[in-house]
Amino acid sequence: MKNQEKEILKISSLKPSRTKKKEKRDIPIFLLQPFPGSRKKKKRVGRGEGSGHGKTSGRGQKGQKARTGYSKKIGFEGGQMPLYKRIPKRGFHNPFKIEYQVVNLEKIDKIQTQGEITIETLYENGLIRKKNQPVKILGMGEISKPLTIKANAASKSAIQKVESKGGKIEIIQF
Repeated sequence: MKNQEKEILKISSLKPSRTKKKEKRDIPIFLLQPFPGSRKKKKRVGRGEGSGHGKTSGRGQKGQKARTGYSKKIGFEGGQMPLYKRIPKRGFHNPFKIEYQVVNLEKIDKIQTQGEITIETLYENGLIRKKNQPVKILGMGEISKPLTIKANAASKSAIQKVESKGGKIEIIQF
């Protein structure tokens, strides 16, 4: 029995090596423990004067912060005018503005498909990032084959260029 205890003590005193080579050690799982000093006990406040965190429990004396249920508003600066109210606000922000994902004809021409191009096709080929956001086709570049493109919006030049090659752009509602 004593030999077993000595062996267990020997194994438990092993520390991981600091060398680049990793050595495998056969340490039983039940002996694994965190290194001494790496784990701290939770601070238990309000447990009497002898604990070192008694009486006011680290909150000082009186005042709003000493009371239970205290919570400071986000952005509160002690009565000073908060930053979000100090900064000038300019212009008008339209909350109903439609943000289109734009795709140029030159990029559509590089897709190796014939016939119909939909929003799913554009998404699969990495030309747009989101399926659920509207897509607008712009007329930059040229196309070499007749295509049917289904999108939420298109510029006049894009429609003109696609129709000149024998294709068409269908506008679908978002």
